[in-house]
Amino acid sequence: MPVTPTAKPRLRLVPLLEPRQRVSDRFNVLVYMASLAVATALSVGLLWLAGVAPSDLGREIATTAFSSPRALGSVLAQTTPLIVAGLATAIAFRSSFWNIGLEGQMILGAIFATAVAVWDIGPESLRLLSMALAACLGGIIWIAGPAYLKLRLQVNEVITTLLLNYVAFNLLLHLLYGPWKDPVSSFPHSAQFEPFERLPQLGWQNLNWGLPLAIILAVVLWWVFSKSRVGYLIDILRSNTTMATAVGVPVLGLSVASILASGAVGGLTGFVISAGVEGRMTQDFFSGYLFSGVLIAFLGRNQPFGVVIVAFLMALLILVGQSLQVFFGVPSALVQLVQGIFIICVAASEFFLTYNMHWRSAV
Repeated sequence: MPVTPTAKPRLRLVPLLEPRQRVSDRFNVLVYMASLAVATALSVGLLWLAGVAPSDLGREIATTAFSSPRALGSVLAQTTPLIVAGLATAIAFRSSFWNIGLEGQMILGAIFATAVAVWDIGPESLRLLSMALAACLGGIIWIAGPAYLKLRLQVNEVITTLLLNYVAFNLLLHLLYGPWKDPVSSFPHSAQFEPFERLPQLGWQNLNWGLPLAIILAVVLWWVFSKSRVGYLIDILRSNTTMATAVGVPVLGLSVASILASGAVGGLTGFVISAGVEGRMTQDFFSGYLFSGVLIAFLGRNQPFGVVIVAFLMALLILVGQSLQVFFGVPSALVQLVQGIFIICVAASEFFLTYNMHWRSAV
């Protein structure tokens, strides 16, 4: 009886995922830079398909940002509020509080600052400082409710902070169409702030003191997060709340302080735009900053200096996108798609930081 030869088993490679126990700073940076490189390549290819050649894109970037001091000044002016918005979001995210109410905190900050100007609170020499402190207070008040609901009742902060944006917006409309409407033009914005109620100019390319304020805030937060005991405790709190409680970390107090600080900086963002950019409170000054703040904090890995760099690149992308719309007919949705590509690529890179992939043979 003939013997049928047995077939040799076919070997194949299968992936094996193991959680990483430790990630070096060097590997972290390499993965992050690789994700940005992939996102850049995909974005350039997408714009090429839309009719913008890579050479034209490079020329537009160089012209928009570096062709003249005026061009660089425009980018820096756009960068200033983005830095503060990104820092406000990053503070909350570092303590695992997902603050999606930045726009509401900006509105309340602008309302409180405008109230100081409208009602002439305090001497003129201290008016600007009073407006800044009032703006911080407005942001703190607006985030205090979601903080209480989260920490005491475990209500999802994404829902509460997001819904409060609409409440703040309607309060803003009530004021601008009612008691605070500009009596001169009757348009729905507040009266023009007095010169002593506006951020002073730096004397170069129409930049004001909002930019140094944003940089100083980033440096202070970098020191707090990287060099102070508070930053170390926040890192423990973010990594494992149960362990933080077990080792004696004041979880409740630290969480409250971080959340309120995020609200204060969010309110300060409204002040920087109202007193520095607009010179008054308008009904749409906050538009788009919620998404931009989340995007900047995420791409900057919630690091203050990373936020500054990403905010500059975001401002450059906004201005280049406007130029591409005018000269190349690129739709605005395509610019937003480019932002989404960067988010997806950076989010996908977290996989390589979380898991170590091995390949093994299997039958």
